[in-house]
Parts: sequence; structure tokens; C-alpha cells
Amino acid sequence: MIIVTGGAGFIGSNLVAGLNRRGYSDILVVDDLTEGDKFINLVGAHIADYMHKDDFRRRVALGQLGAVEAVIHQGACSDTTERNGQYMLDNNYRVTLELFEYCQAHKIPFLYASSAAVYGAGPVYAENVANESPLNVYGYSKYLFDQVLRRRWPELKAPVVGLRYFNVYGAHEQHKGRMASVAFHNMQQFRAEGHVRLFGGWDGYADGGQMRDFVYIDDVVDVNLHFLDHPEQSGIFNCGTGRAQPFNDVARTVVNSLRVKAGQPALSLQELVDRKLIRYIAFPEDLKGRYQSHTEADMTQLRAAGYDRPFSSVQDGVSAYVDRLF
Repeated sequence: MIIVTGGAGFIGSNLVAGLNRRGYSDILVVDDLTEGDKFINLVGAHIADYMHKDDFRRRVALGQLGAVEAVIHQGACSDTTERNGQYMLDNNYRVTLELFEYCQAHKIPFLYASSAAVYGAGPVYAENVANESPLNVYGYSKYLFDQVLRRRWPELKAPVVGLRYFNVYGAHEQHKGRMASVAFHNMQQFRAEGHVRLFGGWDGYADGGQMRDFVYIDDVVDVNLHFLDHPEQSGIFNCGTGRAQPFNDVARTVVNSLRVKAGQPALSLQELVDRKLIRYIAFPEDLKGRYQSHTEADMTQLRAAGYDRPFSSVQDGVSAYVDRLF
């Protein structure tokens, strides 16, 4: 059995689908469906069982999980604006630590979700503590466990892989609300209002010019499955593309993809702005000083670990996302 925590969520449900594509269905999904909208992400999935996260945590404490091949731990609060540190550190840090200890005691491979949020404002996004300075308690909750793992390297009894996700986008993120990707919000805005809104210039960047390392969900699944296939590997690895692109690229690709589907021609960025199909709003005051204006994963360690597949550009990934949804 493979356990996928957060398995009804965005990345988790796509991992379940990835395992299914391999013909694997002996999967325990752990999640919290108190607000049940996420169930839609598991429709069509083949799993062995579902367990609420609190029941699962109790069973971990009692050592009652049975035979487990691997744990892929995606469950977490991913709201970067959440300021309740007690909740964030219990839900993100403490649960991860408990699962890590269980997997080490039972010699079970453990893959977990870290985050590019550990790097804060950057500007260097390479897996070294010298580059890490989180801007919010979410980033700190990920940073804290990464440091535990680094201290424990010499005594590991089973493989452990932490993946620092950059800006992931793709199918099954609709339940995330404001924390869904900019691609998702751009699609919803354009279909509802006929235009897309982006942040205006700030921090030395032009309107819509802030840059992120946007990584397509299918690539994230492939990276996870690579490490599942290579239990000889342990480490903390960036999971991005190694290529920063501006928010304007995302918006332009969304709008043009939807226009082409409607039988209309694609337009340049300037034409989209001139026609007010892309509009800019003032950069929010409450995000100033707490916002990553530029991220770009250093992919050296992931490539050195043997992952050699190419990553989708924004243009290719967002176009595929639009095709999948519409």
C-alpha cells in the first residue's frame, strides 16, 4: 500500500492519478473532507481506502498503519497568508515530523512537500541554508522540518525526499480559492468578466512583470514518481522549471488560448493591454515586504539526482491546462 496524504487536494489527487496510470490502486488517501468540495478530485480515481487526517494521525501514534510501501506526504495548510503560527506549526511541521519518525522506525520511503517559500525574497534559490529566509509562517513551517532532516542525514534508515515546490498550476486546484494559481484565477476572470487582472508594478518590476518559476502539475507528478522509482536517493530538491517567467506570460497564454477556442485570433501582449483584455491593479499594500517578486529554481541538485526530463514552459503548460478544463 502507498499512502498519499492530502490525497484529495491539488497535488495529492494528481499523484493518485499518476499512480493509477501505472496500474497501481492500492492507495490509502488521507485528507480532510469536512468541507467536502474536494471529493470531486477523487471521482474516477482508483483507491483502496480513505481516512480522515485526525484518525490517520492517531494510527500513526499507535503504530497501526500495517504494511506500507511508501508515504507521499502532501497534506498541509498551504495558505501563505495564514498567521496562526500554532496551527501552522502543528499542521505542517509537527505532523510531518511524526510521519518521518514513523517511516524511519519502519524503514518506509518518505516523500514530502517542502516549498520554495523557505527562500523568502531570494535572490538565490539553491538548496542551501545560507539562501533560506522565509517571509511568512507557512514558509517557516516548511523550513523548520527541512532543518530537522538535515540534522538527521547521517542516521537515516530509509530514504527521505523533500521537494521544494515552486508555483504549481494545473487541474484539481479549484478548491483552493484565493490560493489557487494565477493561471486558474486568470481563466475564471476572463470567462466571467472578459478580462484578466494582474498586479501593477512594484519592487522594481513593470506592470505584470513580477516573475515566478511556474511549474505544471504533470511535471510535479513526474518528479515525485522518479523518486518513488529510485529509493536509493535521499535529499531536499527544488521542484520548479529553472526558468522564471512574468505573470504577463501566464495571462497572455490564458487569454489567447481561450480566444483561439472561441475562433478568435491570438494577440500580442500590447494588443491585449490596449483592448483592456489584460488590466493592471495597484499592488496590495498588505503584500509589500511579504511577496516573492522573482523566483527561479536552481535545478542543479535535481538534475544531479538523475531526473533528466524537460519541464513545460508557461506557454505549453497553461495551454494544456486550458485544453483540459475547457
